[in-house]
Amino acid sequence: MAAKFVSISMEDGKYFAKVDNGPKFFVGKKMHFMGTTGLANGVASANSPIYDPAAHRGTHGFWADFIFPTVKCESRGIFHCVNTYDRARFTFTFLQYAAHAPDGDFVKFFRRLLSLSAGAEYFPDLVVKDGAICRVTEAGTVRLESPETTEPLMQYLNPGLKEVEEIEAINAAKFIHWCDNDPQHPALQVAVGVEHLREAMKGYAQRYSLDGRSDKVCLVVADIRHQGRAKSSQILSALNTNGDDEKAFKNLLEIGKELFPVRVATLKSETGKLVAAGILGQRKYSVQQGDFVQA
Repeated sequence: MAAKFVSISMEDGKYFAKVDNGPKFFVGKKMHFMGTTGLANGVASANSPIYDPAAHRGTHGFWADFIFPTVKCESRGIFHCVNTYDRARFTFTFLQYAAHAPDGDFVKFFRRLLSLSAGAEYFPDLVVKDGAICRVTEAGTVRLESPETTEPLMQYLNPGLKEVEEIEAINAAKFIHWCDNDPQHPALQVAVGVEHLREAMKGYAQRYSLDGRSDKVCLVVADIRHQGRAKSSQILSALNTNGDDEKAFKNLLEIGKELFPVRVATLKSETGKLVAAGILGQRKYSVQQGDFVQA
């Protein structure tokens, strides 16, 4: 298959792209953040897939709903949500996987993304070799990530934070176009997101003694950790309610309320909807099963 050809244009600080001379689409707006510069979109286009838990329950069961409030907080459900203006250098997907974490969610996602049939079309110079993302060059294959660092991968995707480079916009355009035109792309986002949170919950359950605690309590703990808005000591303090999950739930929703009011309000609203629908509040976490079971 032929490699995709991407052309970039800019209008009033907004970047647009065409792939193989197809229709023009929005890539992102130039953003300035604490001395850095990059792109962000955060908007859905006409053909952009939006996360709907109902479409994924057949594959992922309750976990399709469990991740939904955090998805709404991170991207409003937009699968092609991108930002390139902070220290992660390149962040993508409906759960905002970030490229700066070695063996993190973005790296795991990108490895599997490259194995899809369209991988060679969008990133013909990248391969997964010996379990790592590598770049094929004239001098040989160069490893872009390791258990210690993703610096080469970040450099590949976004060379710097002082300005929006053309290659940065091209790479963002590739991710967006691929996401909007290949159903395997958003499906993989969901699979990786569910796997990541299922595995993370095992660790949270041990660290915060969540065995037997309500699903909605666990959900807020997972969201706090996903965003990184509080220390473990704050989480443990909020959970110290002698087993009163309603009180713990309310305590947890107070964490980060002053610094992140919109996120916490969204989290509260979306969990409330799931409770009202009878989806949340019916299960508890089982350490033995590594899953949620009926309360």
